[in-house]
Amino acid sequence: MKVAVRFPSGRSKEYQAGTIVRDIICEEEFSGTKYPVIAARVNNEITSFTYKIVVNSEIHAVRLDSREGTNIYRRSLCFLLSLTAKKLFPERRLIISHSLGKGFFYYFEGLDCVSERDIDMLLEHMKAVVASDLPVTRRLVSYTDAVDYFRKNNQPDTVKLLAYRNDSRIPVNECGEFLDISHGPLVPSTGFLKVFDIINYQSGFLLRYFGFGNPGKIQRFKDNPVLFSIYREYKSWGKILNAHCVGALNELISSGKIKEFIQVAEALHNKKISEIADRIQQRGKGVRLIAIAGPTSSGKTTFAKKLAIQLRVLGMTPVQLSIDNYFLSREETPRDDEGNYNFETLDALDILLFNRHLKALLEGREVEVPDYNFILGRRQNKGTPLKLPEKGILICEGIHFLNDRLTSLVKPEMKYKIYVSALTQLNLDDHNRISTTDNRLIRRMVRDNTFRGYTAGETLKMWQSVKRGESINIFPFQNSSDSAFNSALDYELAVLKVYAEPLLKTVKPDVEEYNEAKRLLSFLTNFIPITSQWVPSESILREFIGGSAFRY
Repeated sequence: MKVAVRFPSGRSKEYQAGTIVRDIICEEEFSGTKYPVIAARVNNEITSFTYKIVVNSEIHAVRLDSREGTNIYRRSLCFLLSLTAKKLFPERRLIISHSLGKGFFYYFEGLDCVSERDIDMLLEHMKAVVASDLPVTRRLVSYTDAVDYFRKNNQPDTVKLLAYRNDSRIPVNECGEFLDISHGPLVPSTGFLKVFDIINYQSGFLLRYFGFGNPGKIQRFKDNPVLFSIYREYKSWGKILNAHCVGALNELISSGKIKEFIQVAEALHNKKISEIADRIQQRGKGVRLIAIAGPTSSGKTTFAKKLAIQLRVLGMTPVQLSIDNYFLSREETPRDDEGNYNFETLDALDILLFNRHLKALLEGREVEVPDYNFILGRRQNKGTPLKLPEKGILICEGIHFLNDRLTSLVKPEMKYKIYVSALTQLNLDDHNRISTTDNRLIRRMVRDNTFRGYTAGETLKMWQSVKRGESINIFPFQNSSDSAFNSALDYELAVLKVYAEPLLKTVKPDVEEYNEAKRLLSFLTNFIPITSQWVPSESILREFIGGSAFRY
């Protein structure tokens, strides 16, 4: 049987059904560029070189310098490190934790630190494996064989993950005698993984990689103590909750203990918010403005409302001022490189007017807050009068509030800045983390559909633009915050799964976003679903699924 394969140029060629991608991607049409091809997009699905073409297909090369290629490279580096650590330290259990400064933080279970000698050994052996250019292949093994292998190789979290799957065949990536469960395509061979570094950090080490658009060069490491402290605190919460991986969460759900788990997780959130309110009070009466910032879908709005309650308990009178009322008129809004209105940039706001109003309010004067009409793209003629009451304290939230340009007329001692993000501490298994970006993306997708009528495809299409804006407008200012709050809830993906799966299934293979939708669907299959009726009405999660006790 023959299948037709269509190339980017429009040319088609027939191949025997079952031909692997490697034998097609070697066509001259895919040669002659600076960066190598490391995978393929087949009918909008990213595949490895060993993927078999069995239906008529359209094929595109995935190169090292592409966004997808960068993700494959990083995932492959993790595989290389796991392989090397198992070879050098067979009795140790290597665990991936989280991303930090263009790198992944790893540690060995039970070790408080990793010696420089161990770091050197890992680096030397990884480079030797790269020099050997060993093939990396994806294949299927029986469920029983997979469980036996991971149990014998001291990967209990992977065994727990498989305990709640009933696939008869489990996909694995293989190099020599080493196997690891497959959560996505890897490079064709270890020889592609020439650029990486390992540096000692805290109780473990960082596996460092290059950023998107700059393959071949690793940026100088910039420490982010605020981000690391959030993770460290949340890991301690994971110990309290007794859930550090998806398999452990599934155990709690299947055993009927999840309601208590949710109650404790929410109580930890409330406790942290109360502690932040106490810190604000301890700073004294000089603090008059609370500036809350964080990336999209981090739960800033609900956090601000819950913080306001805690401040009232302490005798303060919080007043919220929305930055959305200070957008420039549509015709004055800056445009991005593609000619579209750039609502993410700070310069889309009337910074001067906002600062004047802040200064006046903090001096006890009344202002007229604009009423912005987003449909018309301009302010209405008349605004709303606002004056701070006695013991009043302003609460403002938005993506730019760690940037002092937005509050330049307010003295530093009058401001208390808070960074909010959703940084999950759960791992899929021993060697595969859950991306915090994926967590926020699924939150955003559900919220966009529930409250704004967007399809999953529309959310996925705009996501890269949103991320670019965050890297410019938010992340560079993280370390300037006075406090940080982690809005992630360990149980939330099991709730969001119920909402997200039907949305993702509407994204079909004839659009570019299909691969991302399929990847997220595959990711969500690892979770046992939780009914939303157990989510408290005051939970930050309600901001995304609806049914909140707060008004937005």
